[in-house]
Amino acid sequence: MKKTFIRNIFLQISAVFCFFFYISSTGCNNTDPARVAIHTDFGDMVIELSDSTPGHRDNFLKLAAEGFYTNLLFHRVIDGFMIQGGDPESKNAEPGARLGSGGPGYKIDAEIRADHLHFKGALAAARQGDMANPARMSSGSQFYIVHGKTWDEGILDRIEEGNNMKIGGFEYSDSARAVYMNQGGTPFLDMNYTVFGQVVEGLDIIDSIASVKTLPGDRPKDDVKFSVTILH
Repeated sequence: MKKTFIRNIFLQISAVFCFFFYISSTGCNNTDPARVAIHTDFGDMVIELSDSTPGHRDNFLKLAAEGFYTNLLFHRVIDGFMIQGGDPESKNAEPGARLGSGGPGYKIDAEIRADHLHFKGALAAARQGDMANPARMSSGSQFYIVHGKTWDEGILDRIEEGNNMKIGGFEYSDSARAVYMNQGGTPFLDMNYTVFGQVVEGLDIIDSIASVKTLPGDRPKDDVKFSVTILH
């Protein structure tokens, strides 16, 4: 027990040390994109964070280094859509408690990009709807990981056309279409939320979590806890 406690303290200190070196651009002797692990009872997911969304990347690393994401819940799970977590009020939440409104007390400016798409395994920031949040600012801590489903070419054409009507210059590449048609995702969210990472190991863990039994409100019947650690 004592050895485990000391090891956990050492890992937390190392994570904080690495984070502060990372944002100062020295990066703990590693210039590759930052990676984090999300640990669950179903297994681990490894996520690579995007350098093209630095505000979201740095905030996620900061919270992970502080232990903010330790033993929170995936409080909203919708099979074929996404799994959502990051509400601090979900830690030790009572059964039936309404979750999804908690956060660290701030929002993050949107970093929505046409080259960051909602493929299966995409990490994206949750946010309030457009009526209350026209700037599409992201929650300071809540995120979702895309589960999604596969889509046919005609649907992708319509989504592409709709985005072009709103912003212009939006086009799915052949490779992006292939991913949506074969691996899946949620393309109707493209250009609406900030995608800032991608699962690179453990896509099957998303399948396992997405398939759990849920109650009204999409909270899993049995709690699905997770914690986040910085890999580099």
